[in-house]
Amino acid sequence: MLWKSVLPVALIVLGIHDCNFKFIEIDKNDNDFVMSMEHVLFHFNENQNDDFAYKFLRVRRSLRKKYTQKYLVDLEMGRTLCGKYDEDIDNCPLQEGPGEKKVRCTYIVETRVWVTEFTILNSTCVQT
Repeated sequence: MLWKSVLPVALIVLGIHDCNFKFIEIDKNDNDFVMSMEHVLFHFNENQNDDFAYKFLRVRRSLRKKYTQKYLVDLEMGRTLCGKYDEDIDNCPLQEGPGEKKVRCTYIVETRVWVTEFTILNSTCVQT
């Protein structure tokens, strides 16, 4: 008779534990994540008081909040020779010497890719 009362309580406790909203590691090649990162790069370049574009150097960490479309990303970007409104920034060489700049950023972005909506919830960048 005791197991009949323990079992429902155990299922509730396990269910609550599993329903926590922690960030979990995800594949950096996930389509929704990739689209979100393109928006992050666009947002970063648009908000820089710089004529030159930055491009991704490395995604250090990619996480998604469990049961949501909120992504947390830790990434590095470098300043290129291309202007921020040029077309093919991915293939643009990085600046070297006195113009060289690199930044490390953490972004939290909420995504609704099915309606092409991206919202930057938080961002922090430091020059490295």
